[in-house]
Amino acid sequence: MIATATTLNEKAPKKKHFGGRTRKSTNVWITPFYVFEALGVVFDLDPCAASIRQFPTAKHHYTKKDDGMSHPWRGRVWLNPPYGRKAKVWIERLAQHGNGIALLAARTDTIWFHDFVWSQADGIFFKKGRIHFYRENGKLGTQPNFPPCLVAYGKRNANILRNLNADKLNGRYVDLK
Repeated sequence: MIATATTLNEKAPKKKHFGGRTRKSTNVWITPFYVFEALGVVFDLDPCAASIRQFPTAKHHYTKKDDGMSHPWRGRVWLNPPYGRKAKVWIERLAQHGNGIALLAARTDTIWFHDFVWSQADGIFFKKGRIHFYRENGKLGTQPNFPPCLVAYGKRNANILRNLNADKLNGRYVDLK
């Protein structure tokens, strides 16, 4: 099963906030269903949704074509942003929105992590092991070269991460506020 889009090491076209495509990689990496099962909540918006998905990740979806950065964000947001240099703008937007959960590379040493996660998030769940993402065609991708974390903005979302179903998603929660 597949869910939401991200990008990997690419340059973004002007005025768009999704990365471009390289010969060796795809710009769409889809979150496996078990992550959503473990969270156990319904999201109102996925601003980085894959164009092709086997199940809804939220009530409303913005795809690359829609450019989710150019639309209003309402309610609880699920964010699996384009990875690489453009991730920062998406994470900053979620931090400003203040209501959602992001699936991020646990790049705890980066400036954006310090600016928008350590200083603004309510909690972080560091997953034990890696998440294998899917491609839009439904095939399992290769293991990513980074450890994942789920970042909560808002106390209700931090509570969700604090009480994750450990049978479905093993890891460790850290309270930030």
